[in-house]
Parts: sequence; C-alpha cells; structure tokens
Amino acid sequence: MRSDAGGGWGATASRDDRGPRRGPAPGRQLTAEPVPTHRRRGCHHLRLPPEPAPAVLFLCTGNAARSVMAGAVLGALAPSVAVETAGTLTVEGQPVSFRTRAALGAIGLKPGSHRSRQATASDLQRATLVIGLAPEHVAWVRREHPAAAGRTATLRRLERDLPAGGPLAERVAGLGLAGLELEAWEEVVDPGGGEVEEFTAAAIEIDRLVRSLAPRLG
Repeated sequence: MRSDAGGGWGATASRDDRGPRRGPAPGRQLTAEPVPTHRRRGCHHLRLPPEPAPAVLFLCTGNAARSVMAGAVLGALAPSVAVETAGTLTVEGQPVSFRTRAALGAIGLKPGSHRSRQATASDLQRATLVIGLAPEHVAWVRREHPAAAGRTATLRRLERDLPAGGPLAERVAGLGLAGLELEAWEEVVDPGGGEVEEFTAAAIEIDRLVRSLAPRLG
C-alpha cells in the first residue's frame, strides 16, 4: 500500500478533502460572544457641546484709561476669555495716552493698538458679563440697556461677591445684580486729568482686583 503525501489510491485525505464539518466535536459546546450592552440596546454615547467661552466687557467713561487697563490685565491672565472694552461717553478713535501707556508698563503690560470706542447694544448683548469701573457705568447700563442690567456690576463688587464653580452665566444670574443698590465704595477712582503717578496707582489697583477675579471668570 502507498501512503506517501504525493497521493495514490492509499493516500490519507487532508482536512479540506473531507468536506465541511457538520457540527462541534463530541463533548464540545459553542458559546456566543456577549453583545455589548450599548449595542444590544441601541444606545449611543453623546458628547455635549462645550460651553461657549465667556465674554467680558469692561466699561469706563472714555475708554481711555481704566477699562483699557482692566482689559489688558484680564487678556494677559485669561486668554480663553473674550475680552472687550468700551466707554459710556466716548470720543471715538482716540489712541492710548502716554499716561495710560506708562501705567500699564509699570505693571508689565502694553495696550496694543487700542482706539477708544463707545459701547453699543451689540457689545452688551455679546457679553456674558459687563464690568463697570465705577457705579456710574452700571447705572448707565441700567438706564440705556436695561436688558443687560442683570449681567452688569462693578469690578469691586464682582471681586468681592462672585462665587466660583459652575457656568459663569449661572453664577452671575444668581447675584441678582439688576436690583442691587450701587454704593460709593465700588468706584475705582478715575485718574483722568492726573499725572502718571495717579494713572499708575489706578493700574496697580485694577491689576490687584482683576487678578483676584480672573480665576472665577473661566
């Protein structure tokens, strides 16, 4: 009898030559792989859209000193926050004065290519939070743009009262800002008309307040 792999009448058939297997070998069981729960139930993991970046608008009177300083400080500390500045009674298009520039230099900042501009309804509508440098700026918003009154407060009040944690818009709404009485202690004194020393003192005070508030604005 021939039994070489070359074939012949006595060759042993390979597994493929025997035809398809018709079932498991005796004593063996086939088990199905479990289907993941999310596939079995048709569930999907949904990603919620990220919260929009906070937008902060600083207001002073002429948009030439205090709001410019505050915007420069927050822009340096919190690049994820959209920062704008404007004035309530502004001569449009004025460059930064040498006093404001010197005051910012004293705290290690530059004003860039800023030009003064009047606050508009669109500015206020975009802002998650409107920050006045004095009570009169909050009063102006309440009078001219009442829809934004609940999102507007002074820098000093927010530095003292704004809580941390959670979406900024919700925390601001929880303060009930529209009905709060405005008080004299809330003012950051306007250095306008003063010398470089007065501007520098204002910049140092604004820097302190914004640094304290900034971690709660993100």
